[in-house]
Amino acid sequence: MRAADSVSGARAGKTGTASKNGAAARPAQDDCPRLPSPDTLTALSALPHNERVRCFMARLVQKAPQTLLLEGGTVMERAAFSLYWACLLNCENRGPTPCFACDSCRRFLEERHHDFFLFDGREQSIKIGDLRAVRATLGEPPRHARTRVVLLLEAQSMGNDAANSQLKILEEPRPGTCFILTAPQRERLLPTLVSRSWILTLAWPQPGSQETDSDIENWKEALQNFLRTGKGLFSHTSIKGALDKNTVARLVANLQRQLAQAIIGGIATEHIFSELDLHALRRLDETLNHCLESLEASVNPALCLEWLATRLHTGFQDRKGG
Repeated sequence: MRAADSVSGARAGKTGTASKNGAAARPAQDDCPRLPSPDTLTALSALPHNERVRCFMARLVQKAPQTLLLEGGTVMERAAFSLYWACLLNCENRGPTPCFACDSCRRFLEERHHDFFLFDGREQSIKIGDLRAVRATLGEPPRHARTRVVLLLEAQSMGNDAANSQLKILEEPRPGTCFILTAPQRERLLPTLVSRSWILTLAWPQPGSQETDSDIENWKEALQNFLRTGKGLFSHTSIKGALDKNTVARLVANLQRQLAQAIIGGIATEHIFSELDLHALRRLDETLNHCLESLEASVNPALCLEWLATRLHTGFQDRKGG
């Protein structure tokens, strides 16, 4: 088998390839790195609210589970601690924290380790063909690392076929291989996938953090009022220049954090999301993701918010009518 042979999918993005020997393909010169830099990893892991995660991983590495599921945090934090765990499993210094400087750590950080498979669900859905393409390789011992790492970033992007394929892989013992799955909340994955994973919950994003929402409070209030009454929002969105892509994206991100709290029962009873059952909350999550996808496709931000508000209002009214 030649290292030049490639399959699509293990490296997400426009180039979308990884060699069959497991090496994550290097980004092209005009690509941006898809994983956090060592400086970012060091900074994020040093934050006080992440101390529990660091300490837990330092203990867990002594007897690493086959599958680790990281939920909570932000997309960046989940990606960062996935890479942190991959480096910790294989760091040549074998300390309680990865050094990010040895040859093994550097190869993982640069996505050029022959025992590193990366499926990036942040940019496109993870397909069943992507998983099947590397399944045979997973039956072999790692080539260079102590532990082969298969990372599925934002695994909620898997369709049912891909999720079931991944489940079959997890049902077979894979000595020397560790799977890492990330998702905003475990409820967004197949329950059978979750049941086969060791779950580590990162600190949930809090108001007042870097992702603060102080300048979108008026939009949040207008949206919540529209969900209850069906009135008032469009008079704001129709004002020229009132909305831009960044504002709507942060508003949706705020709603996603509130949704996460609602799913785990950590939201105030007077909040409108508290009126929804788990099935409705999952449908809400799909709607929010679709809105973000529309923004990325350069749909007018005001139209995106109006569509989102209309869908949510209809859903709330249908539930009350039922």
